[in-house]
Amino acid sequence: MKRKKISMMISLVLAGVITSSHAEEATTNKSLGNIVVEGEAEITTSVDTPYTSPTSVVTEEKAESINTATVEDYIKYEPSTVVRRRYIGDPNGVIGMRGSGMFQTTRTMVFVDGVPLHNMLRTRYNGAPRWSMASPDETESVEIVYGPFSAENSGNAMGGVVNINTRRPDDFEFNAEVGVFSQDFSHMGANDTYTGSKAFVSAGERFGKTSLYMSHNHLENDSHPMSFRYDNTTAAGVEPVVSGAYYSVDSKGNPSMYYGDTGSDKSVTDLTKIKVGQEMGDWLARFTLAYEDHSRNSTPTNYLRDAGNNPVWNGSFQQDGFQFDVKGSNFALSESSRENLMLGATFEGPLTNNWNMEVGVSKYDVLEDQSIDSGRNPDDPAYTGVGSLSAFDNTGWVTLDVKARSNKFMNSKNMNFITGVHFDRYKMTLNGYSTDYATGAINSLNTTVGGETETKAVFAQWGLQLTQKTDITLGARYEHWTTMNGKNYNYSTTNLDLATRTETGFSPKFSVGHKLNKNWVTRYSLARAYRFPILEELYHNEQKTTGTTIADEKLKPEDGLHHNLMFEKQLAKGVMRFNLFQETIDDVIYYQTDTLASTTTYLPIDEVKTKGAEFIVQQNRIGGGNTDVSFNMTWVDSIITKNAADPTIVGNEMARMPEWRANLLLTQHLSNKWSVSGGMRYASDSYGNIDNSDTAQNVMSAIDAYTFFDVKTTYKIGKHGKITAGIDNLTDELAFVAHPWPQRTIYMQGSLKF
Repeated sequence: MKRKKISMMISLVLAGVITSSHAEEATTNKSLGNIVVEGEAEITTSVDTPYTSPTSVVTEEKAESINTATVEDYIKYEPSTVVRRRYIGDPNGVIGMRGSGMFQTTRTMVFVDGVPLHNMLRTRYNGAPRWSMASPDETESVEIVYGPFSAENSGNAMGGVVNINTRRPDDFEFNAEVGVFSQDFSHMGANDTYTGSKAFVSAGERFGKTSLYMSHNHLENDSHPMSFRYDNTTAAGVEPVVSGAYYSVDSKGNPSMYYGDTGSDKSVTDLTKIKVGQEMGDWLARFTLAYEDHSRNSTPTNYLRDAGNNPVWNGSFQQDGFQFDVKGSNFALSESSRENLMLGATFEGPLTNNWNMEVGVSKYDVLEDQSIDSGRNPDDPAYTGVGSLSAFDNTGWVTLDVKARSNKFMNSKNMNFITGVHFDRYKMTLNGYSTDYATGAINSLNTTVGGETETKAVFAQWGLQLTQKTDITLGARYEHWTTMNGKNYNYSTTNLDLATRTETGFSPKFSVGHKLNKNWVTRYSLARAYRFPILEELYHNEQKTTGTTIADEKLKPEDGLHHNLMFEKQLAKGVMRFNLFQETIDDVIYYQTDTLASTTTYLPIDEVKTKGAEFIVQQNRIGGGNTDVSFNMTWVDSIITKNAADPTIVGNEMARMPEWRANLLLTQHLSNKWSVSGGMRYASDSYGNIDNSDTAQNVMSAIDAYTFFDVKTTYKIGKHGKITAGIDNLTDELAFVAHPWPQRTIYMQGSLKF
């Protein structure tokens, strides 16, 4: 495939020139396990953390250089990471890291203050982390940990882990912020301006040994159309003549007529959160309660008109000598709503002089989650009022983690040790109903699918400082995974109770680090990881007017072997890093969707091999001046190497895995009150299908290359006020990630903080 590398190469040269011209030495202490960086560096060293993995940190200061409407914006310039947020407020903001694509969401873990936001109930677009359970205004920093090299994490960290850390008050504080955003979008029959707004308010106070923080975040936005409806063309015959369709190709290059779109998603999200901290001697307890209310709806747009300028909704038609078919179900109205309740508690403190203990428990309840569609458009003469409703019941998860940690294991300052146990249970029940769309009355219960999974794990990890220059880490994780209460009920045919299954996985970990000289260190890490199937992959069999999903309760766990070799140099107020990584994963669980047939299946792929390289440089206040630079570039080669069921895909590129990514963020501090920044985000094109048949560009379902340029300015007013203005996708580039990315988006925000 064609690769657009020019802008990426220019950025690399620019970053290299800046780094070579202004790099300064950093001070280090005598222990490899604790390298100190003077000043604030947004990318910390991996040996500064308890991880054996490469690590990147986005501080509050760095986030001020980024247009941040929602919390996932914090990581949009980070190495080897992408969040496919189609619009501000998108509930389907899936994440991909390194060799795990954005629709392999079960390979990335996301936490806020230690409470899981990753959604291991569902995958692909429905499995996006619950980003909306955290707001950028409460966020203090975000840490990204790459790969499953720590025994603390399950195989769901094959891509990595995102840790969102939020503020807790040390004194009285009050924060209020309002913002607006606007996007002009033009493609096919969609040509409009789409606007949105956000409002945030919080208050916190400390009362002796107790801290209390309360916040509310309101976000609403109208998106551009997410999908464009089309059909492949043939030579016209005697079909009725229509007008209004747009001739183009589909993602596979087949001639097609585009006859409508899904219209604007009107999305509204409200998040209310209470956080309590309690000191109990040397122990600290933290409690979080969060309630989210989200809704969205859309009304499709029909481009087609007959000779009398009346809309046409269903059937075979011709335009400009081409015949194409129109599905009436593509114009159905849709709306969805969900209410979620998240509870989290952590306890940490000393057990002895050399041992600390951490306990974390969380509960996530899906109070309501339903989607309704009308079957056909109410303006369609064939509309009967019959629609469909999908509704979750008895759905959510609980987790428990208990860890004991010692930085002087066996009274030795050269040894550290951590051990712990983990428990989680996920449950899901999805009911499918036939409804009267106009009245909301339920006509019949058609299907019930779902089940439960449970994981019990124990892990241990031991670290030894062999010499002043060399350390070694050994770890292992054992997991016992069980499915239960699986069901696939189709009330018009058969009701199947599915068998209970049990699988186990033993995941050894190894890491060795060495200090090459005063400023250079290297580290090699090796890990095995198992990623067990989730409930949607096992049990989500569903038939709707909008499509069919076929699950497989016999799926094996993904089995991965992961390597990382790191070279790192400390800079004054920064770091430069080079990573080589490789992973081989067997029994890869991957969905495939036939768009025209509206059918989704889960296909296990025998083996996928991925190799890659990252170059990263981060430096604040270059040469003692007022400029910060953050640059990273990633090359990835992800290939299907074995697949007995369909050998024709062997040798193909893995879907949604661009070969090149690059990000550049420059910030100039004009004064203590005023800063300006400019950023670039680049990705080469990739395939959306594992058969690599989708080669067309800039059309629905394509995975396009893109180069987005962003700008932002921030001005502080006195001690308490701040205003910001910014633009994402400054050049108004049109690019697709199956759905269209946002075009030029303008931001304005103002805040008060006391």
